[in-house]
Amino acid sequence: MLYYLSELFSAPSALTAVYLRMFLAFMTAVILSLCFGEKLIAVLHHHQAHGQPIREDGPQTHLAKKGTPTMGGLLILGTGILSTLFYANLSNPLVWICVLVLLVYGFVGFADDYVKVTKETSNAMSAKMKLFLQFTTALVAVGVTSYFTAEETRFTLSFPYFKTLAINLWYFYIPLAMIVIVGASNAVNLSDGLDGLAGGLLVVAFAFFMVVAYICGGNLAQYFYITPIAGASEVAIVCAAIIGGCVGFLWFNAPPAKVFMGDTGSLSLGALLGTVAIIVKQEILLAIVGGIFVIEAISVMIQVFWYRRTGKRFFRMAPIHHHFEQLGWKETTVVLRFWIVALLLAITGLLALIAK
Repeated sequence: MLYYLSELFSAPSALTAVYLRMFLAFMTAVILSLCFGEKLIAVLHHHQAHGQPIREDGPQTHLAKKGTPTMGGLLILGTGILSTLFYANLSNPLVWICVLVLLVYGFVGFADDYVKVTKETSNAMSAKMKLFLQFTTALVAVGVTSYFTAEETRFTLSFPYFKTLAINLWYFYIPLAMIVIVGASNAVNLSDGLDGLAGGLLVVAFAFFMVVAYICGGNLAQYFYITPIAGASEVAIVCAAIIGGCVGFLWFNAPPAKVFMGDTGSLSLGALLGTVAIIVKQEILLAIVGGIFVIEAISVMIQVFWYRRTGKRFFRMAPIHHHFEQLGWKETTVVLRFWIVALLLAITGLLALIAK
């Protein structure tokens, strides 16, 4: 909206500069979150008599969280999408792909959360239905994104730390990209188990890809080991808006949390993270920068595999953040140390863009 108003009234070009709109999108999302956070929590409390179900086999300290409302991801989605619509160039199809992914995955997560709190069970929507909706949306997102990507890089997979190493996967790229989006969605979902954990990790990951999107969508791309993508700079505004939403959410999710993100937020934000990685052609870097998310998902796979083979647990509890709690780490200690690792991984990812 701001972009069109500036164009309509022939405002100075500085007002339409991407970096300014990124800052405004971030600040708007933060302010909206702080203004409406308490009201949303009150509404969620009113409609969720018992809050999110707490695992009985989990750390005993978590039992005190019983009654805390979930679906707090609505705060991030609402403020993030509104800020995006207000500051991004809405003629850019990549912006709408990001909004579509947020809405559809957010709906899937919301439906899942709704069943959990109404039936007081952690087993809500069937896995088959959830995966069907996730993969269908991912197919649309990858298809449209590929269509608006230059033909020479449309189906290529770039390798970090190597300037010219890229493999053209042809149409095999499409299922790979779909797996990236769905995998990121579910990996973030598994990481949402401690107060502030997923929110903080998402801030770091989106900040990294915001920088990447800004670079590859402008003239700076020639100075980095990065694929130029027309229109990708507008995706940086989407990332900035979501970061603002996450920061505002963390105000209420900080220990002791007043609200949980829930599948509403974790599934949609993880899917968006995967989508942004697809747009900027940095799928492998997503696995590096989002290393904590990858480890969380792998820990669950290992736990399930090992239990089925031996009848014993490989970790004391999965996902792995609960394993460290069972080892005696305080919840805040786990969260802060995971944040530190995430920052180090983001720095490692940035080095991949400038490495000689």
